[in-house]
Amino acid sequence: MKNLCLVFVFTKTLLFFFHISSAADSISRFQSLSEGKTLVSEDGYFELGFFSPASFANRYLGIWYKHIPVKTVVWVANGANPVKDNSSILHINSEGNLVLVNHDLIVFWSAESRKKVLVLNPIVQLLNSGNLVLRDERDEDPENYMWQSFDYPSDTLLPGMKLGWDLKTGLEWRVSSWKNWDDPSPGDFSWGISLEGFPQIIMWKGSKEYYRGGSWNGLGFTGAPELKNNPVFEFKFVSNKDEVYYTYNLRNKSIISRIVMNQTISTRQRYIWIEEAQSWRLYASVPRDNCDSYNLCGPYGNCIVGDSPVCQCLEGFKPRSQGNWDTMDWTTGCLLTEQLSCEDRSKHGFLKFSGLKYPDTSHSWVNESMNLNECRVRCLENCSCKAYANSDMRGGGSGCLMWFGDLKDIRQFSRSGPDLYIRMKISELALKEKHKNKVVAIIIMISSVLMVILALLYVVKRMKKLRANETERNLMAENNDEGDREDLELPFFDLATIIKATNGFSINNKLGEGGFGAVYMGTLPDGQEIAVKRLSQCSGQGFNEFKNEVILIAKLQHRNLVKLLGCCNEGEEKMLIYEYMPNKSLDSFIFDHAKGKVLDWSKRFNIICGIARGLLYLHQDSRLRIIHRDLKASNVLLDNELNPKISDFGMARTFGGDQTEGNTRRVVGTYGYMAPEYAIHGLFSVKSDVFSFGVLLLEIISGKKNRGFSNSNNNIDLIGHAWRFWTERRPLDLIDSCMENSSVLSEALRCIHISLLCVQQHPEDRPSMSTVVVMLSSEGALPQPKEPAFLMEKYFLEGDSSKKQKFSSTNEISLTMLEPR
Repeated sequence: MKNLCLVFVFTKTLLFFFHISSAADSISRFQSLSEGKTLVSEDGYFELGFFSPASFANRYLGIWYKHIPVKTVVWVANGANPVKDNSSILHINSEGNLVLVNHDLIVFWSAESRKKVLVLNPIVQLLNSGNLVLRDERDEDPENYMWQSFDYPSDTLLPGMKLGWDLKTGLEWRVSSWKNWDDPSPGDFSWGISLEGFPQIIMWKGSKEYYRGGSWNGLGFTGAPELKNNPVFEFKFVSNKDEVYYTYNLRNKSIISRIVMNQTISTRQRYIWIEEAQSWRLYASVPRDNCDSYNLCGPYGNCIVGDSPVCQCLEGFKPRSQGNWDTMDWTTGCLLTEQLSCEDRSKHGFLKFSGLKYPDTSHSWVNESMNLNECRVRCLENCSCKAYANSDMRGGGSGCLMWFGDLKDIRQFSRSGPDLYIRMKISELALKEKHKNKVVAIIIMISSVLMVILALLYVVKRMKKLRANETERNLMAENNDEGDREDLELPFFDLATIIKATNGFSINNKLGEGGFGAVYMGTLPDGQEIAVKRLSQCSGQGFNEFKNEVILIAKLQHRNLVKLLGCCNEGEEKMLIYEYMPNKSLDSFIFDHAKGKVLDWSKRFNIICGIARGLLYLHQDSRLRIIHRDLKASNVLLDNELNPKISDFGMARTFGGDQTEGNTRRVVGTYGYMAPEYAIHGLFSVKSDVFSFGVLLLEIISGKKNRGFSNSNNNIDLIGHAWRFWTERRPLDLIDSCMENSSVLSEALRCIHISLLCVQQHPEDRPSMSTVVVMLSSEGALPQPKEPAFLMEKYFLEGDSSKKQKFSSTNEISLTMLEPR
């Protein structure tokens, strides 16, 4: 017994003595890694060591990016079993296994070698890929690993990692989220590949399907059309008798990108590190919208973003329960209008659907050697076969994929794309064909009438062409105080086209009205939907604002800025033609309690981040530094996926070179969003836009307007209301009641904190938009905000009467104010 104790003490002493003394990429059997020491990959990109998330004392063994200041952990060994103090030690034991122990040699985590023979020279090495491997130092094959961390992912999929299955060993490569941002223990939100039926990529919440990326069709996943060739990464899907997996690699080794499972907002996110901004920038995320929710519309229900309701029965089908369908309970789905009888298969046929997300392939059969016609015959012979399609879309399509059982989790991506053939009665198909022929006849008749009209308009159009060209030259020649401009490559629309597109500026096409004038929805001859801003003759804004918006936005290209398609300037008519935003403006949602429920917290946070990225582009990444000067909820438009796009650049100003601020006697914008130094003294800068962003952020969180907010305590506005909650340590009381159940409290609290930093009294105290983007995407500590500029009303009332009169309007229309000399 005495000898045994001596051996124990001697072993323990060895562990403490033979530790690595400086940063290396590996340790051998007679070395250990203890607290305060790390392994660093040869290229210096990755680091392995012990860490504690947030301020907790729990210690974890993990891997993170070494040179990125925002500590980003990509792998955790002992997420479910942390060491409770600073006594962690990593070493290779006598059996050649990798173990994590504390000072008392209690094992908290271990990695068992796949080799059953004793290896004399095992080493643990951190590779340049971020993969931690256990291997034989003398093995001539450096990739012959005894164990590797890439086989046991945490919440992050790095380039080169596999997502799927090793069919020889039964090992699954599945990515699982942390429980939350400060708890690395595995959450219930995971991402992997299901082998049931035809393999498909799926995200789960617990054991339930949450989002289905679909099956591989040779070009991409059927449920992820956005996954296509791009300049950032390349991807592949492998399926053979040994393994089934998805993986990706970066095209440019200088790019840093990762995919992470975020339990907090139930989203899979791809990030790219932006060195200039020193922050992670969101590249893509799923689910993208409500239609990505697994089987939202039930069997044979088709989810169509932008439709009302969003769920529609497929053609030839009707709601299984009309009562449920009318109350927007779509879970029971749809059934055939005419039921099929297996005894009468001679009356069966198939209706072609294009552009659909292929249904769930859990109950399917595939034959890669059959063609589409052979597939049809085989499906028709089997009464249980509900649909068929090509399994591979390369080279025009090949292979046979057949579905058995109800067709689930369908959505409409486009009207073109992969074809799906669904079984139904021939009589129903004949009815569809008859209807189709009737529609074709009507189209031909309408086309004939249009040709006559176009012929009559041809001469008029030719006459107006010369005047339009002259107008374009005049517009480009005019230049008051902005310096020489580059030539605009912007289409000019003739007035006749716009009149026809908007049904003569019909009241039914009117979308709204602002300081510029009315905005109309229109449809061009090619079917493209547009939004037309028509300058009102009595507008407070005139030709200068019109020209300013054309010049500034024509060459701006960013996903969070509205796209200008062209303009029209004929006679007294001045119009701007934009891409149409079907969900209109942000204010129509957040200030309407009923519609506000559509924007749960994850959607609002996505909108906040999108607006921040759009402003950052204007301030820092565009050709010229641009100050918007009228950022507000009504100037943020939402596309069909509720992504935000900043609009209305009529009041914007540009800076060149290193210029950061300007002064004007002509103060423009919307009271309630204006920074105090701009509203009072005419001083504007990127920080005045930051102030407006802070106000908008508070409105998105609270669902209340800053201007018009009524509170009995000292008649304070929304900013003052938020500040009072902050100082009373109850900031979460600010959150809109319609999203109480969906909000992520830690994320909402961080947004409130950031908003108060943005609306501080003095511009120099406010963060830049690059800092705001970093704060939104990271979890580091934030500085305490100083008292905000919520007493603006007081400043105006204490000034001269000329200033008071300028703020008598109570609406939200952009206004122009002249400061006295």
